[in-house]
Amino acid sequence: MARYGMVIDLKRCVGCYGCVIACKAEHVTRPGVMWARVLKAESGTYPAVRRLSLPLLCMQCRDPACLPVCPTGATVQREDGVVVIDRELCIGCRYCMQACPYGARYFNDGADTYFPGLPTPYEQSGDDRHPSGVVEKCDFCLARVERGLEPACVANCMTKARVFGDLDDPESDISRLIRRKAGFQLNPEFGTDPCVYYLPP
Repeated sequence: MARYGMVIDLKRCVGCYGCVIACKAEHVTRPGVMWARVLKAESGTYPAVRRLSLPLLCMQCRDPACLPVCPTGATVQREDGVVVIDRELCIGCRYCMQACPYGARYFNDGADTYFPGLPTPYEQSGDDRHPSGVVEKCDFCLARVERGLEPACVANCMTKARVFGDLDDPESDISRLIRRKAGFQLNPEFGTDPCVYYLPP
């Protein structure tokens, strides 16, 4: 069984937000809900200024902090390592949101629309996928992966900054990139052992 993971090359990422838009288009998430995000920071002094774009998503941790705090067992880790939420079991207590050190989970209260009181056809098309009163997050686009496709954020990255694959296969592209280019985890001190790695800028 594969253990899915992702590598994001910070040298290649230009902060275009293509991953953010691709994720929203794929999953029809509500306004303000960003399963894929990009944070930006600047360092240095003019004229030697450097800008860094840091893409974020659910880290699909090997030891997820969200898992043990779920009182109903709605948060589950699959054999392939992907952490998923069973919407039928989720009671919306939001303990998992508090536990996640990466801020990767969102509560769907069903209230927000892009135009007040007037949901668009786009929003309506996702209503059955996003029941109110539950927590949601990135799942590496499992519906796409199970059809042999890449996650939407990977497939739509114009600079090819993202690579998706099997972390348990030492010969996979993702494993070789981590070894060859000193891939690192974000905030390893959290102790959750993320399956999303970054290549240095």
